[in-house]
Amino acid sequence: MSAFPRARRVRRLRLAPWLAAAAVLAACSGPGADVNGTTAAPVAVGAVKSVAVVTHGSPGDAFWNVVKNGAEAAGKDLGIRVEYNSAGDPTQQAKLIDNAVAQGVDGLVVSMANPDALRPSVEKAVAAGIPVVTINSGEAESARFGAIGHVGQSERLAGEAAGKRLADAGKHKMLCVIHEAGNVGANERCAGAIQGFGAATTLQVDINNPTDVQSRIKGALEADRSIDAVLTLNSQIAARAVDAVKESSAKTTVATFDLNSDVVRAIQAGTLLFAVDQQQYEQGYLPVVMLKLYKSNLNAVGGGHPVQTGPAFVDKTTVDAVAALVGQGTR
Repeated sequence: MSAFPRARRVRRLRLAPWLAAAAVLAACSGPGADVNGTTAAPVAVGAVKSVAVVTHGSPGDAFWNVVKNGAEAAGKDLGIRVEYNSAGDPTQQAKLIDNAVAQGVDGLVVSMANPDALRPSVEKAVAAGIPVVTINSGEAESARFGAIGHVGQSERLAGEAAGKRLADAGKHKMLCVIHEAGNVGANERCAGAIQGFGAATTLQVDINNPTDVQSRIKGALEADRSIDAVLTLNSQIAARAVDAVKESSAKTTVATFDLNSDVVRAIQAGTLLFAVDQQQYEQGYLPVVMLKLYKSNLNAVGGGHPVQTGPAFVDKTTVDAVAALVGQGTR
C-alpha cells in the first residue's frame, strides 16, 4: 500500500466516530423545507468550503473559547475554512450573520440567546439556500426558523437536574444567579433549577461588571442567612460567588453551570460542589460535521430532535479526570 492511500485511510478512521455521532444525533429538516409558510431555497449539493460560526459569547469568555476550538478543529479535520465571530449584543450578532450571508458561506452555525432578534437574519440565510445549525441556545425556535438541526443541552432539564442535585445534598433554600438579561437559556436554567429544587429565589447581575456581581451576591447572602445554596449559570460568575460566600461568612454551598480552570480548582479545593458540563467542544465540532453531511449528501437525520451534549456533572469524584482537558481547551 502506498503512503498516500494509507494516509487517507487513517484520516477516515480518525473522523469516523464524529461522523457517526452526527449521523445518529443530528436533527434536521429536509431541503426546501417550509419556514413559516414560505419555502426555503433548495440547498445545492456540493462541497463545503466555508462555514461561519456566529455566537453570543463575550470576548475572552472561556466557555466560548472552547466552542471556537471545537469548530476550528472540525474545520481542520474536514478541510473546511471556519470563521468564528461573536457579539454579546443581539443587534451586532445579527449583523455578523448578515455579513456571513452576504459573503456566500456554505454553512452557518448560530447560537440564539435572543431568538427574536436573530430571526430575520437566520431566515434570510435559509432563504438564500445556506443551511443553518443552531447551538447552545434557541432550541425551541431552531426548526421554526428553518435550521437543519440544533446542538446543545435542554437548559430546563439541565437546570432541573442541578436543582435536584442540590436538594439531594440537603440544601433548603437556593439563590439562582442570572448573569445576562434577556438570555432565554439562562432563564430556562433557573426555571428548571427551581422546579428540581423547590424553595428558591433569583438574582439578576451583569456578567460585564464582575465586581458588582460579587457585591450583589454577598449582599443577598447577608440579607437572607437562610440561603444555603447558590447556583450560578456561568463559570466566570461561579468564582465571584465563591468569593462572595467567603466574604459574607455564609454557610452556603456553591454550584455552577459550565467549566473553566477556576471551577476545576474550586471543585478540587472543596469550595464548589459541582459543575454542570454541557461539553461545549461538541457544540463547536458537531455542527460543522452536520453541515458537511447535509451539503454534500443531503443527510437529514435525527427525526426532529436536537443533539443533546449534556448535562454531565463534574464533582470531586470526576474532576481530576477532566482537569487536563479543561487546561487544553477541549472541555
